[in-house]
Amino acid sequence: MSPKLQSAIRQTRPFESLEQEVSLTLTRLASDLNAGQADLLRESGITWTQYNALRILRGAEGSPLSCGEIGERMISRDSDVTRLLDRLEKQALVRRERDERDRRVVKTRITAKGIELLAELDKPVSDMHNRQLGHLGATKLQTLLTLLEEAGEP
Repeated sequence: MSPKLQSAIRQTRPFESLEQEVSLTLTRLASDLNAGQADLLRESGITWTQYNALRILRGAEGSPLSCGEIGERMISRDSDVTRLLDRLEKQALVRRERDERDRRVVKTRITAKGIELLAELDKPVSDMHNRQLGHLGATKLQTLLTLLEEAGEP
């Protein structure tokens, strides 16, 4: 390819590289997906981050988790898990208690109300994910998942 043609191509593409284009496209897609998730949860009175924390606690199957354990499992790294849990506790969706062996450690567990809320949201969230990505079909989704996993391991 001639230098003149390369220059013309660069001028018509607003990205410095294919990597930059992919990165920005992923960022835009994530933003669009997050907006849909926020809209769905707004009526429930919780954010997507709070929903994620509740799902983590439900997945612990009754075992209480520390703030650090919840933070490690979060999809988006929220630097203030304590405040996140404060908001969930005010809504009676979680309960916190001091660890019996080490009183400095506070453990959190999901309440029956929190489990009920998640049960109400399970189908709408699943339907939303299907609307957002289901049109790709299982084969493309598996390929996309594999590529994203590989991209996350540079």
